[in-house]
Amino acid sequence: MLVRDIMTLAPVTVKATASVEEAASLMLNNRISGLPVVDDDGALVGIVSEGDFLRRGELETQRRRSCLLEFLASRGKLAGEYVHAHGRKVEEVMTSSVTTISPQSPIADAVELMERDDIKRLPVVEDDQLIGIVARSDLLRALLSVMAVKQTQIADAQIEAAIQTELATHSWSRNGSITVAVKDGVAELSGTIFDERERVAAKVAAENVPGVKSVTDQLTWIDPYYGVAVPVP
Repeated sequence: MLVRDIMTLAPVTVKATASVEEAASLMLNNRISGLPVVDDDGALVGIVSEGDFLRRGELETQRRRSCLLEFLASRGKLAGEYVHAHGRKVEEVMTSSVTTISPQSPIADAVELMERDDIKRLPVVEDDQLIGIVARSDLLRALLSVMAVKQTQIADAQIEAAIQTELATHSWSRNGSITVAVKDGVAELSGTIFDERERVAAKVAAENVPGVKSVTDQLTWIDPYYGVAVPVP
């Protein structure tokens, strides 16, 4: 799945010259937590989010330091914090260095960028033009749509084969002897395991196969040191 498949088209934007009040109103009225910032030509120049409004002079939440830390901080840093807390224009409080992504990128790349830069949204840019935005909420919607498709009716034999294939691809499932039988969409796991975490992993693997309605656990744990079999709970 690509970014273009899940992104929000024509995202709400704000001009760099707009006021902080305008940006805050746009966020509240559209129920969004961040806005791409564009110049008069529509080019992306930054992004502004709720986090940029946390330290505000109007709320008396601006950053405060002890006299010693104030002395140790550079003048440039202190000046920058003052502008961020008291600036009246979006361009004075926005983040100028913006991480963007192409609409042709896999959504896995979007997730990696979000995790790496600890951000909640990515402007989607093509030919230097902002064409959309992908946020964590878009990923949630994509997840729900994929999970809904997986609920369709599939033959038991096909489900069983898919579970066996999934188990065969992981080293943790080869330690014991896990077998599966499927009837009316209910997958029954049996056989042996040598670590209780393998039980959970096997159940998760089965649950994620399309067509599985529920999973029955009949796995037997064997103590790897003594070879003693522990009955199914």
